[in-house]
Amino acid sequence: MSFDQSYFYSLVKDILTTPSPSGYTHHVIEKIAQYSSELGLSHHKTNKGNLIIEFPGIHPNQTLALAAHVDTLGLMVRSINHDGTLNLTSIGGNQMMTLQGEYCQIHTRNNTTYTGTILSTTPSAHVYKECTQTGQTIDELMVRIDEKAESKDDVINLGIQNGDFISIDPKTVITKSGFIKSRHIDDKVSVSIILTVFKYLKDNNLKPRHTIKLIISTYEEVGHGASYIPNDVSRLLVVDMGCVGKDLSCTEYDVSICAKDSSGPYDYNMVSELLTLSKKHQINHAIDIYPFYGSDASAALRAGHDIKAALIGPGVHASHGVERTHIEGCLNTMKLIFAYLTEIQF
Repeated sequence: MSFDQSYFYSLVKDILTTPSPSGYTHHVIEKIAQYSSELGLSHHKTNKGNLIIEFPGIHPNQTLALAAHVDTLGLMVRSINHDGTLNLTSIGGNQMMTLQGEYCQIHTRNNTTYTGTILSTTPSAHVYKECTQTGQTIDELMVRIDEKAESKDDVINLGIQNGDFISIDPKTVITKSGFIKSRHIDDKVSVSIILTVFKYLKDNNLKPRHTIKLIISTYEEVGHGASYIPNDVSRLLVVDMGCVGKDLSCTEYDVSICAKDSSGPYDYNMVSELLTLSKKHQINHAIDIYPFYGSDASAALRAGHDIKAALIGPGVHASHGVERTHIEGCLNTMKLIFAYLTEIQF
């Protein structure tokens, strides 16, 4: 089995570098819709902006949903200061201490984009004695705009206003040793992984056992991404980042299988099936519990859908910061998805 790594890397670079904080995802959704059309797959958007891509299966009367989210952490203009800097509000669970010094873009409602830098409110060691002690909370951060904007009126005249979205520069790099390091690997790498599996199926004239509906969700980082799923879905396999760190078995080279997160245990049978397939195909994997984690499956189950649900993903280090994974973990995730789509019967 040989997945198209050049295709995967191309997707990763394009999707990761397209700004898409939760609520500002229309540009990246348009790109993913185009990718699905190039694969010959039909798709449609829901009212709230999720994209649903359909891949017909051998048994079209049975439907398995996949889900991955394309929305990311971000910021929004809370207010404008008298000196032309911007106060902020967080979109999703940013690690504030990682934001100091990051470049960003301000996206206005009139479709103009400005660049800027996220700084502490005491940004100079030569001016502020407390410089090294601030920047740990959203109230201690600001954006300096790369324009001649020295007053609140100057900023307003640029067309910037409260409620404008701010995206954080992902700083995407793919190293010769196979590491992918970037902000927003959670969960754009999983979108790229699934589309690469779909390309493999298409290139080899293969079909999944069941009809697949891939839900690309756009509000996962704020808790309600896949709260709606199509009524014909009986199983939901979510592909999101696997956690790496304290008390966890997963590495960046594995596919992680989540047994339980903050919303509770995942379906016993589905988790067992994923473990069995991993062992059968000698896929490097880990099973873990994520204590501070919720997923699109959590949103769907809380919304009352009568489904079985499971969660897998490549191991990702430093989540919600400057993240990193490895091509081996991504390929192992592809192998497990492919096995699940083509072998599991229900």
